[in-house]
Order: sequence, then structure tokens, then C-alpha cells
Amino acid sequence: MENAIMSPVYRHEFTVPSEAIDGNGHVNNVAYVQWMQDVAVRHSDASGCTQAARDAGATWVVRKHSVEYLRPAFEGDPITVLTWVTNFRRALSLRKYKFIRTSDNTVLSRGETDWVFVDAVTNRPRSIPQEVKCAFTLVAQDQEP
Repeated sequence: MENAIMSPVYRHEFTVPSEAIDGNGHVNNVAYVQWMQDVAVRHSDASGCTQAARDAGATWVVRKHSVEYLRPAFEGDPITVLTWVTNFRRALSLRKYKFIRTSDNTVLSRGETDWVFVDAVTNRPRSIPQEVKCAFTLVAQDQEP
């Protein structure tokens, strides 16, 4: 899929599985971190970024992440995850996320992840090439969903 026709905000929908529920009866916080990584990879694949990174002999790894938990989610809840890229620095890129319970439009969680562009052989950070940057349209803070 060409980025020219792809929205800068990627949307993924799913239903909370029973495996994501903790002893308190709601989604375990760790599940949100896994979902953030999963939706980032889906977005990267769909935009052509994953292939562009491979072609450049590189990959992305998480440097740090943060999650703000606002409301609980429960088994069977329909969830929409929105994700977008906000910037590129030399070897870093900031991606943000918003989790919404689709049935009532409640924002459940917000998060962000700093991704590092690394050489696939040396695992050392390297500058992000233009071919990789072109896979995404950056979303300015005042245009975030």
C-alpha cells in the first residue's frame, strides 16, 4: 500500500481476549504494552516502512515506552487502537497511541514509544534514511486524534 493513500493515523480494531485479563478482572497493564508493539508493527508493515528498513539493512527496537491508564477494559470489549508517528530524530522516532473502547467511545489508555533505528548486523543505532522516513506522514501535536 502506498503511503500517499494511507492515513497518517493507523487504526486497528480487535476484541479483548480472555488471555489479557488479570486477577482483578480487567486487562493487565502489560497487555497494553504488547498491543502497542503489535499495532506499531502492523502500521510499519502497511506503510512499507518494514520493507524499507530491511532494504537498508536495519530494523527498529524500542528504547522506552510510557503508558497512561485511564479506564479499565474487560474481556469482550471492542477496542480501537490509533497510532501515529510524531517525529524523526537522527536515529529515533516517537510514536503515540490511543486505545478507545469502541462501544462507548471511552478513551482507555494513551501511550508513546521511542523507537531506535538500528543496524541489523551490529545492533548499533544509525541515522534513519529518507526512504524509511518517507513511509510515514508525521502527525503534529495539534493534529493528534
